[in-house]
Amino acid sequence: MKYFYGEFDGEEFPTQDQLFGFDQLMNFILQHGDQALDAMQQLMENPDENSQVSELIEQLLKDGMLEKDAKGNLRITPKAVGKMQSKALMEVFKNLKSGQRDGHEKQTTGTGGERLDGTKAYQFGDPISELDMHATLRNAMVRNADSSRVGSGPAGTGVKGIQFTERDFEVHLHEGQSTVSTVVLIDMSGSMARYNRFLAAKKVAMAMLGLVRSRFPQDTIDFVGFYSGATKIPEMGLPLLMPKPVTVSDYQVRLKVKADQLDQAPQHFTNLHMGLQMARRILRKRSGENKQIFIITDGQPTAHVEGDFVYLLYPPDPRSTAATLKEALLAAKEGCRLATFALIEDYYGMDWVGFVDQMTRLTKGVAFYTSSGELANCIMESYLSGRKKKAHIA
Repeated sequence: MKYFYGEFDGEEFPTQDQLFGFDQLMNFILQHGDQALDAMQQLMENPDENSQVSELIEQLLKDGMLEKDAKGNLRITPKAVGKMQSKALMEVFKNLKSGQRDGHEKQTTGTGGERLDGTKAYQFGDPISELDMHATLRNAMVRNADSSRVGSGPAGTGVKGIQFTERDFEVHLHEGQSTVSTVVLIDMSGSMARYNRFLAAKKVAMAMLGLVRSRFPQDTIDFVGFYSGATKIPEMGLPLLMPKPVTVSDYQVRLKVKADQLDQAPQHFTNLHMGLQMARRILRKRSGENKQIFIITDGQPTAHVEGDFVYLLYPPDPRSTAATLKEALLAAKEGCRLATFALIEDYYGMDWVGFVDQMTRLTKGVAFYTSSGELANCIMESYLSGRKKKAHIA
């Protein structure tokens, strides 16, 4: 018999009911997607194999966490997805550094938020209701004293009046809210299955969704998965999302596939070009004052679009790189901020970060080189602090 020892982390050992609770089953679903639901379905059909887990599944059905479709197959419910988002969000914020920024306020004039200390010179379009009368009066008195221009007051009163001009006016500063529209591009290529990269990306995506729903309801967030093609991911589809399995192991691959027949081709390539195209189309329809694209990937492009065809090219080809960089530049010219999160656990994969450097310089974006374990910190810090904007105070 072999014994394995590990360092005690100070937490109590879980009891049997805790081992097979909601959190464990939800993690099981996050790790294995549709295959997890299939396994749970088999347990329900053969309850004698593991009666305890079968009873738990029945309880989740009663609690509204799981439901059956028209064919009797298990599927997760919006209630379960919401709980998974909340759990992911708590997990992420528990590990965030204490210095992370707490929002995306901006200093502006108007009545959209709480009044701040300080004023600014009035500009055309500023609300008159926000005039700071003390500062305005002071400016007028100083200017009149300097110029010795004091007008007459009301007839017969003998009181001298103060002349006001537009340049005397000052208005209060208010805390306003800057809305943001975000598209998160998630790499679904075959290599994302290594080192729990995809699980980390999926948890962060769910945490971001929970954050927007709970704290920034004025923002929009969309998710796009890119592989040999690209597809928009619905909110309910996030927990079941999985990377594409590698089906071709040839040393060199050169495939040209019609775009409308792409589902018949190998799916595990990296078509960031098509993902960026889809992100641009989505953001054109969004009304956020600020627009940004987050890219989570672990390798350089191995696919691109030319006309009605998709090219799947391995090893990476300069044509795929050029097409992707051009699309990224178009997104930047449309006012989108690009942030790339490069997962670099593979020391032998460091050559590809040159592509990330190129794209970052070209688009004046930002890049983070990180491991899957630190992905949550990087993305949440960037999402929160990257939207902080301050107006110039004259």
